[in-house]
Amino acid sequence: MPHLPVLSLIRLSVGAAALGLTVSAGAATPAPGTAAVAADAAPSYGPQLEGFDYPHPQQRFRFSSQQQTLEMAYMDVAPKGRPNGRTAVLLHGKNFCGATWETTIAALTGAGYRVIAPDQIGFCASSKPRGYQFSFQQLAANTHALLQSLKITRATIIGHSIGGMLSLRYALQYPQSVEQLVVVNPIGLEDWQALGVPYASVDTLYQQELKASVESIKAYQQRYYYHGNWKPEYGRWVSMLAGLYNGPGRDTFAWNQAQTSEMMFTQPVVHELDRIRVPTTLIIGQKDRTAPGAARATPELQRQLGDYPTLGRRAAQAIPGSRLVELPERGHSPQVEAPEEFNAALLRSLQPAATATAPATPTAAPSSPSPRSPS
Repeated sequence: MPHLPVLSLIRLSVGAAALGLTVSAGAATPAPGTAAVAADAAPSYGPQLEGFDYPHPQQRFRFSSQQQTLEMAYMDVAPKGRPNGRTAVLLHGKNFCGATWETTIAALTGAGYRVIAPDQIGFCASSKPRGYQFSFQQLAANTHALLQSLKITRATIIGHSIGGMLSLRYALQYPQSVEQLVVVNPIGLEDWQALGVPYASVDTLYQQELKASVESIKAYQQRYYYHGNWKPEYGRWVSMLAGLYNGPGRDTFAWNQAQTSEMMFTQPVVHELDRIRVPTTLIIGQKDRTAPGAARATPELQRQLGDYPTLGRRAAQAIPGSRLVELPERGHSPQVEAPEEFNAALLRSLQPAATATAPATPTAAPSSPSPRSPS
């Protein structure tokens, strides 16, 4: 397949705070003047997030994988008004679920898209198998099987964080099924292990996951997702995650979280970006400094990791014909932090005839907190 048109760069100037990512105890402390969440406020949800309200009805895709029957929960939301004949698939991050795409679903269906928002195996409302070999290839295959069951042959794939890393793998694995690819602050734009970040075993990561609490989740998200700011609507996503750690499926959920943390550390996709042959847009919050395992690195290496302004531009240069949208005042989760701004940028990127502009000269990344491990 021939290369797509040359890289274009769009800079969007906006004003507001940004973010980060990690949940284990002691990862962060509440910002000054903000009360910590009381321990007795911690919710408790079932092993498949029973008790948490999703914005749209959930459906279940039952399939066999690795000699066991599993269920992938997903939302299938019809377009509002006049359908445009296109389908968008939303892939969530590690500290996120399909429900976290709530405002993005509204924007896309309002623009005529059918939207599929699955929860990956090991996450949220889907099955959490104790014995499962997690890989991005396997999660991509699971997602592809879901779409095949729905008779969807081509779709726009939109992935955030670890879901962005998964969407890149999906585009490599099933290029014929991808109409367009959008990655939002994807994890995996650098190879942390190759750069010298020490390995942590699944057992070690599991013990760290068991320390997660509603207090540590909120404190981390407040400090690194929202730059010390907090809005009441953010609390829902703290409760969603904390309820799984606090519920009856806690041990298996923590084990799956450890497995997927090891997966993203040991299965880089950055070395294959030049093989992507689908129309691709990267939407990058410029204040993101997320870097898995950075706390295990030397102070010198920590300062080099998670430089998303540089990583985004490097990735855009590597992916043939890709477009880069920079959000200067946003962090790791712009769709939660600034949904109106993010949705406007997303819908513009999905316009087939969007006008490209000349690449801007890269600038030095602003100073920022040390990178943190994502979820």
